Amino acid sequence: MLTGKQKRYLRSMAHHLDPVFQIGKNGTNEHLMRHINDAIEKRELMKVQILNNCLDDKHEIAEELAAETGSELVQLIGSTIILYKESRDHKQIELPRG
Repeated sequence: MLTGKQKRYLRSMAHHLDPVFQIGKNGTNEHLMRHINDAIEKRELMKVQILNNCLDDKHEIAEELAAETGSELVQLIGSTIILYKESRDHKQIELPRG
């Protein structure tokens, strides 16, 4: 579980990032989850964009992505999801304490 301080730190780091994946009218599927899981292992912090033609609830999508990839939901702002997962092999981000 991330603390408020850690989430603020991650949000500031994610501000300049571009979305890596887009979720459209087909929603999420196993193939997309596998790609997101691979990408977040390498990047640790990433954005996912939900397109306007997506009919699913964005809060449900954000929770599903976090649960399926084993990552933390840092923020859902508008239609952008920010996810964080500490990498085992490519650790780059040092979180502040407490």
